Formats: sequence, structure tokens, C-alpha cells
Amino acid sequence: MADVAHASPDTRPGLVICAWEPDETAWDPIEDLSGEPWNPAGAQTDPLPADEPGPLADALITRLADPRRRALLLVGRTRTGDSFRLQIRAENRTIDGAGRLDDSGPAVVRTTAPAAEMVQALRDAGLAAEATSEAEGDAGSYLLYRVLSALPDEADAPAVGLLRAPLSASDAAVQRAVKAAAQAMARHLSPLPRSRPA
Repeated sequence: MADVAHASPDTRPGLVICAWEPDETAWDPIEDLSGEPWNPAGAQTDPLPADEPGPLADALITRLADPRRRALLLVGRTRTGDSFRLQIRAENRTIDGAGRLDDSGPAVVRTTAPAAEMVQALRDAGLAAEATSEAEGDAGSYLLYRVLSALPDEADAPAVGLLRAPLSASDAAVQRAVKAAAQAMARHLSPLPRSRPA
């Protein structure tokens, strides 16, 4: 009689990681020849490649509408200072800053990720880091606003954060920062419910 192995369902919640600038090569989730992306403990990485801001925002919103995906970490660069910056809010502005992005949307939205713990994780990784309420006029702030304003008004909405690396940061430092921030986010994510057999 053949021994049939029953694979346990993967109950790790999905954590979407997206470096929004097409020419950003510092963060590569594929670390080795296995072709598998790096995963933080307790979560499953779901990388999304860069695209134009509009289509990318739509793709991010669609991914987070899936209840298996419980978090999003946007990754980009800051043109302010030499520290890694965790942007904790976004304003209702077009990418060029010329006007409101959404006439009926809130003026400001705040991130839902555990900002203080993420900053501490970056510092524990040996990186200068800070949280900031200052939005930068780029695709990152646009994406952050679009995604946050589309989240449902409920207590268990996905965790969304935006990490900016200084222009001078090396690829190794960016990779260390993304992993530290993602791991801090993953610690707050609950396992997915096990599906019941039919």
C-alpha cells in the first residue's frame, strides 16, 4: 500500500514587497540559484515588479484585496538626508504636486505598518533610520496614498509601509534594510486560517 503524504497547507500570510522605481536594482528578493524569493520568518514574500505609477497602484490594490496578502512594503529612495526613512503618511496630491489626486478623498492618510518597531529593527541592523511625516513628491508617495485610501475601514486592514533608502546606500545596506523592515512587519501578522477539507 503506497504511503500518501498529505502536505500541510501553507498558512503564512503574504507580504508584498515592491521597489517602485524601474531602475532600482538594489533590492532583489531572489538570493540564490533556487529562484525562490527570500521570506521573513512567519510570512511569505510576494514580490511585485515596478511599473508606471497608475498601473502599479492598481496592481497593488488588487493584490491587497486578496485576504491571503496581509502586508505591503514599498521600497524606494529618499533625496533627503543620509538615513533610511520610514514615511508614515501620504498627502492627497498628484505626482507633480499640482493638485489633489482625489477630490473626494481624505487630505492625508497614515500608514498601518508598525513604524516604531520597523525603525528599531533598522537600527538594530546597524543602519541610521528615522520615521518621518514628510512626504516626498514622487511615485512612492502617490502609491502610498492610492493604496492606503483604498484599504477597507476595518481593524484588520493590511499593514502598509514605505521604506526609503538614501541615495548613497549600497546594495547590501538596502537589502539589509528591506529584510529588517519586512521581518518587523511579519512579526505582527497572524497565520492564515487553515482551509477545511471539502
